[in-house]
Amino acid sequence: MSELRDDPAIIALSEAGAMLARRIQAILHSGEVLGLEGRVADCDRSFSNVAAILHDVFTAVRPIIGICATGILIRTLAPFLISKESDPPVLAVAEDASVIVPLLGGHHGANALATRLAQALGGVAALTTASDVTLGVPLDAPPAGWCLRASAGYKRVAAELLSGAPARIVVESGPSPDWLLQLPQAEDALLSILVTDRADAEADLVYAPQTIVVGIGCERLADEDEVWQLVEKSLTEANIAEEAVACVASIALKAAEPAIHGVARRLGVPARFLDAARLEQETPRLKNPSDLVYRETGCHGVAEGAALAGVGADGDLVLPKQRSQRATCALARSPDTVDPKLVGRTRGSLSIVGIGPGAPEARTHEVEAAISAATDLVGYKLYLDLLGPLADHKARHGYDLGEEEMRVRIALGLAAQGRDVALVCSGDAGIYAMATLVFELMEREDNPDWARVEITGLPGVSAMQTAAARIGAPLGHDFCAISLSDLLTPWEAIEQRLRTAAAGDFVVAFYNPVSQRRRTQLAAAKEILQRHRPTETPVVLGRNLGREGESVSVVTLRDLKIEDVDMLTLVIVGSSATRAVPRPDGGVWVYTPRGYAKKMDEAGEGAA
Repeated sequence: MSELRDDPAIIALSEAGAMLARRIQAILHSGEVLGLEGRVADCDRSFSNVAAILHDVFTAVRPIIGICATGILIRTLAPFLISKESDPPVLAVAEDASVIVPLLGGHHGANALATRLAQALGGVAALTTASDVTLGVPLDAPPAGWCLRASAGYKRVAAELLSGAPARIVVESGPSPDWLLQLPQAEDALLSILVTDRADAEADLVYAPQTIVVGIGCERLADEDEVWQLVEKSLTEANIAEEAVACVASIALKAAEPAIHGVARRLGVPARFLDAARLEQETPRLKNPSDLVYRETGCHGVAEGAALAGVGADGDLVLPKQRSQRATCALARSPDTVDPKLVGRTRGSLSIVGIGPGAPEARTHEVEAAISAATDLVGYKLYLDLLGPLADHKARHGYDLGEEEMRVRIALGLAAQGRDVALVCSGDAGIYAMATLVFELMEREDNPDWARVEITGLPGVSAMQTAAARIGAPLGHDFCAISLSDLLTPWEAIEQRLRTAAAGDFVVAFYNPVSQRRRTQLAAAKEILQRHRPTETPVVLGRNLGREGESVSVVTLRDLKIEDVDMLTLVIVGSSATRAVPRPDGGVWVYTPRGYAKKMDEAGEGAA
């Protein structure tokens, strides 16, 4: 675990804790406030079991900020601790904000987070990590831009430094490591600390300044192992340590190339991409310019150009272009550490997310994580509003109903620019929502910039699932979903599907049953279904599911009235086997049996 995620879970067990949680959320410009049910009203999501919610967020590797006693966190999380390398940061915060205690992940962001909160809240960060407190330097977690090459000897060196021994610090390459030079030093010290990008460097501690950019060019779908072997060979030839690499860079045309992303993962660094025009600006500095490459890509050199563009005007080539059968590689060094975020852009990503019926508790963890990680949110204005604090500090692109194609074009366009975009849909994005339009537009327009975007679909709870769960289990056996809107589908096709579903005795979930303009389709559907199933068949009407004003009612197919249904209603019509079972409170449960009774009867006969 090398970087603090930006979606901490802020746990509040009281109203006072919730007020502090909101302050922390505002300070961090991120995070989700989780409140104990019955005690906390102002929260993003409620929970009823403290141990369960802590387990959920801990195993999701989210930072935890618990506004509670340290003992609660310690006793609950103790069984799940694995190692300091993998456990997420965990902080305990006093309700009056007087003390912030990093319990876990001190050098993975918890100490820095505690210090930041203490400064903002006027409290005290109770740091207990010896190197932070005594030496003022987190030896095993250097600042961004620096990497401890091997941590095996860290404890011995830290122990000697803590006992008062000085160190001999030698800086061979990179900028001055001021964070390290505050340690006690002596020319004749037995302890040696070396700052260098050399792969063959030896000392008690070796820190690599991340000043190297690896430029890569390759053919389409080049083998990852081949490209990796070329990069390894290049680093060895230049005597450059892998830990000194800040990022991998290439031309934007290769933003979706699996081999380049694979090499970046192996090095543990980001992959960044630059436009051909930017790489062409590096032509005067290229060692191996190529007219052939220019004709194919619009620049005279990909590997060398990307490496040089990555290190900036003050950087230089360390190793000119090296070749394998299907790839090229070049290395460049900056006089300063390289911030990958300032090198070109990322591949760009589009997460197509379903937020369920709207209530925060109905969203999945992976959907919330994708929204938290997004730079831009695109969707119907109401859906973005339903996100509440999750949408704070994001670029919002909200549109009206009927502007679906515009939403998708904007989402794909932003992602193609290297943004991390979440296209927000209600329910499940793949069920009568925007996911299908994304792929339809990509196929129709064949836009190469869109094609290079990393696309991920994340499921949500659909309206029919919500309605079914509220009333029992009407979808317990074979079912289908049919949209009654003829805006995009001819009514003749819808009618054919209705007849087929009715003849097959499927439970049917109707989406878009009526609108202000359409008032006849549901009546026609009712008539078709009545020909194939009893008029006493249960019908579930779910309105405003998961939102304020939710109602779920049951009528019979005979008594289904069109005026009882509106655009916010989901209609589920049972099959001939669907049953309505009275409840003690006067309501009913609705379920569709699968045949377990017959199975048990047969098992009983066999036993007899």
